[in-house]
Order: sequence, then structure tokens, then C-alpha cells
Amino acid sequence: MSCIRSLVAVSFLASIGFSTTVTAQEMISDTTARKQPLTTWGVQFEEFEYRYSDDDEELGVWNADAFYGTDDLKVRLLTTGEYEIEEQAYETLENQLVGQIPISKFFDAKAGVRFDTPEGPDRTYAVLGVAGLAPQWFEVDANLYVSKDGDSSAEIDAEYELLFTNYWILSATLDATVAFSEDEEIGVGKGLVSTETGLRLSYDLIDRAFSPYVGVVHERKYGDTADFAKAEGGGTEDWFAVIGARIAF
Repeated sequence: MSCIRSLVAVSFLASIGFSTTVTAQEMISDTTARKQPLTTWGVQFEEFEYRYSDDDEELGVWNADAFYGTDDLKVRLLTTGEYEIEEQAYETLENQLVGQIPISKFFDAKAGVRFDTPEGPDRTYAVLGVAGLAPQWFEVDANLYVSKDGDSSAEIDAEYELLFTNYWILSATLDATVAFSEDEEIGVGKGLVSTETGLRLSYDLIDRAFSPYVGVVHERKYGDTADFAKAEGGGTEDWFAVIGARIAF
């Protein structure tokens, strides 16, 4: 009788062990949607604003980003532009389509194409860059551009946010462009091309989804780029009062 009981006990323990092994194997090989990377999408306007300059120039300006993908791979459509309200014409218009992947805990690499329709001939560039969070909480976006004609340039955008409260936020921005070759047809000289610095004070109305702001922006052109602008009767330096909003959805 004791022998039968021992056999029953051994069979029961074996069945538990087999069941546990099968369950573990199923968990390891689980490829259902809950185990896949989360896909996200969204649209955000970092800048959507009206500018009024010290020379009475009025501009509508935007800097927007639409994205779709996972943490491992995102596709992004980036668009920036300046529209002259009085002239009813685009001063600048730039669109980028890039793929973006992580290369560290704080930075992503990206590559794609850029299409410009400035005053004068249109331009198409290959794009290679990095974007992420640098030490001291600076948001950095650095890009290298090479046109189909071999003209190359680099651009760096940096932003720092100072939180006075959870709602009042002061943002400082710096955009700088350097050209490694001249493209006179679109008014770009070799060397430091331009800088744009700005201060914007925003109030977060709806959980970072809608944040109206006011601020000031300074633009300046340098070197041969400034000479090209003067030759066309344009200016090389402007101050703007700014009112706008950051929007995300």
C-alpha cells in the first residue's frame, strides 16, 4: 500500500513539474501584442507664433513635428517655416522626413531627406543627425546636410527650460547654421550663416498640450550671407516681439 502511495505522489509531482515547464516555455515564446513594442503617434507644434519686428515686418512662424513608431524606430515628419504676412509669401519653408533610432539612453540618431523651398531655386538634402538630452538638461538637435550638388552645412538647435512653477516656464533657445560651401543662388555664404536666439515665457494650461507664450527673438546673418542679403536690399539683423502657443495632440 505504501508503495502505491509513493507512486501516486511521484506521478503528481512530475505532472506539476511538467506543467510548470510548459507554462514557462509559453511565457518565453509569447509573441502576442502585449509583448510587442508599444506603437505611438502624435503631432506637436514647438512654435506656432506671430512675430512683429522692429522694422514693422510681420511673420507667421511654425516649427512642427509629426511622428509614428516605437521606442526602437520612429518615422518623423518635421516642418518649419516663416510666412511674410504683408507680402503673402513664404520667406522660408523646410520639410524633413527622417527615421530615428536610439543610440544611447539619452540620444537618438536620425537619417532621411530634407526639402527646402526658399526664395530662389528649391533644394533637396540628405540628412544625418542626432537629437536628445545633453548634460544639465539641455535639449540638443544637431544635423548635417548634403545637397545633391555636394553643398554641405550643419545646424545645431539647443533649448533649455527653466521652471518657475509647474505652470510657468521660461524657455531659452539657440539655433545656429554653418555652411561648408557657398550657395549664392539661395543667399548662403561659406562659414557662419545665421543665428537665432529666443526667450519665451509660457503658461501650461492643459498638461503640456496647450501652452500659450510671449517672448522675444533675435535673428542675425553673418559674413558672405549678410553681404548677399545687403546686395538684395534686405537686412542682416532683426528683433521680434513674439506671441504664440505650444500645442500637442
